[in-house]
Order: sequence, then structure tokens, then C-alpha cells
Amino acid sequence: MKKQLAKTIFKLSGWSYHIEPNVVENKQVIIGFEHTSNMDAVLSLALFEILDLKIHTLIKKELFKGPLKPLLDKIGGIPVDRKANKDIVSQMVELFSQHDSFNLVIAPEATRAKNGEARNAIRTGFWHIAKAANVPILLMYANAKTKKGGILGKVYPSNLEQDLQLIQRLYKEKVGLDICIPSTKVE
Repeated sequence: MKKQLAKTIFKLSGWSYHIEPNVVENKQVIIGFEHTSNMDAVLSLALFEILDLKIHTLIKKELFKGPLKPLLDKIGGIPVDRKANKDIVSQMVELFSQHDSFNLVIAPEATRAKNGEARNAIRTGFWHIAKAANVPILLMYANAKTKKGGILGKVYPSNLEQDLQLIQRLYKEKVGLDICIPSTKVE
């Protein structure tokens, strides 16, 4: 029933989705571009339901209060204290090691863009988590111009600079999205 509801959300919103075959594994870090509205989250949750993926995502701990807490727990929210000096990468690696199946969804910062506004280079925490946990990075997309979304492929992290360039190229070639990657060269 939930899967049918998820498919209906795509149909009613006028969006379609595509998933490259055999791309989903038992464990992965899932990133997504382009983030232009909160509808991206609704469509992402619908896609995860269609794929039968139980997901987890990092959410600031301040939101885990009152009536929001059960909802955030239900959707796989992991409370994060952004002010604490805790090593998020190590915490996520521990969670990956404790589960046979674990899907961590991260919307890298600097991904929100509207009306052609310039974006900053994306943050790379997702890469560090995937590398340390020895899991692939699944590449999700939402293109508001074409109203198409889905999963276009995956990258096994090995070299930060090369992997970021590959991710940038895949998004550009496969779905026409430009993402701004940081320079990783030390000067």
C-alpha cells in the first residue's frame, strides 16, 4: 500500500523516476542533487519507499522534541549535536558496522539553488563517511526543469579529488546537472 502511495505521489506531481539497474546495495551513503525545494524530500521519501529502502538521515538534535520526535524516529532520523565536538564520521561508521543493511541519506550542504543562484562548493562529509565505512556512494538526482528524478549510479570512494570529479561528471553527463565541487589541492 505504501509503495502504491509513493508511485501515486510521482504521478500526481508530474514527476517520473528512473533507477539504474543493480545499483542499490545493502549498505551505502546516498547523496542527492539538485535540492531546490522541500518537495525534493517528499519525492525522495517516495522513491525510497518504492525501492523498499529503510533510510537514515542526520537531523539536528533540536528537532527531536515534542510531537516531531516520533515522526523523525519513524523516518530514520539520527539526532546530531552540531555544537558538540563529536566525530560524526566515526559515529556513522559504527552504525554501518552494527547493521546488515544501512542506508545513510545526506544532502550535502550548498546543494540548494533557486533561479540560477550561484552555489558554494559542496561539503564532502558524505565522502569521508563512505570511505571510512567502506561503502559506496549512491547518486540520486532531482531535476526540477525536467521533472525527472531517480538514481543514476554509484561511486566507490578511493581518492577524494578523483571521486568528486567523477561525481560532478556523472551528474552533468547523465542528467544535465552542474554541481560545484571544492578544490582539494593543497597550495
